[in-house]
Amino acid sequence: MHTTPIEPSITIVRHPLIQHKLTLLRDRRTPKKIFKELVDEIAMLMAYEATATLSLDEIVVQTPLEQAAGWQVSGKKLTLVPILRAGLGMVEGILRLVPSARVGHIGLYRDHDTLEPVDYYFKVPGDAAERDFFLLDPMLATGGSAVSAIDSLKRTGATRIRFLCLVAAPEGVRRVQAAHPDVPIYCAALDRELNAHGYILPGLGDAGDRLFGTR
Repeated sequence: MHTTPIEPSITIVRHPLIQHKLTLLRDRRTPKKIFKELVDEIAMLMAYEATATLSLDEIVVQTPLEQAAGWQVSGKKLTLVPILRAGLGMVEGILRLVPSARVGHIGLYRDHDTLEPVDYYFKVPGDAAERDFFLLDPMLATGGSAVSAIDSLKRTGATRIRFLCLVAAPEGVRRVQAAHPDVPIYCAALDRELNAHGYILPGLGDAGDRLFGTR
C-alpha cells in the first residue's frame, strides 16, 4: 500500500487502485449506482491501511494437525461510526474487511448559512473507552462536523479514534489537527482549497447528494 504521511496525524493513501477509483468518483458523469460502488470500494481499500496499527494479542489455536501460535486484534471489537448521511456509504466496504465490527451513528448536518454542524443523533456502544473507533465521512471540508463528532466520541470515553475520509481540504485538516492532534486522519486526496460555500475544490461535489440522489 502506497501511503504518504504529510504530518504525523495525516496519511494520504496513494494506492494505484484508490487513485484510479477516486478519479472516476470525481467525474460528474459517473452515475449514482457506480458512485456508490466506488465509495464502498475505496473505503475498504483505505481501511486496510488504517487497520495496520491496531494492536494484537498472541493466542494459540488448534490446527487439524497441531497447536499453532497466532494473533488476534486486542481489546474490544472495532466500531465504525459514520457521520450521517454520507458516511453511510463507507460502512459496508469496511464491514467486508472487518465483519465483526460494531456500527454506531452520529447525525450531523451543516447549516448552509453558518457552515457549522448541527447535532441531531448520537448512538455508539457504551464501553467506548475499550474500543477502537473509525469515524467515517467521505468529505473533510471545513472540519466542523469532524471536530464535533470527535468531541462527542471523546465525551463517551473514547481515546482511540481514527478519521477516514476520501477527500480532504487543507482548512478542514488544520481545524481537526488544532482541536484533536491525537486523532490520525486518513484520506485518498488532499485537495486544493474550499470555495466560498464551503465545498472542496476540485472535490467531487456533495457526496451525500451523489450517493442518495437527494439534495
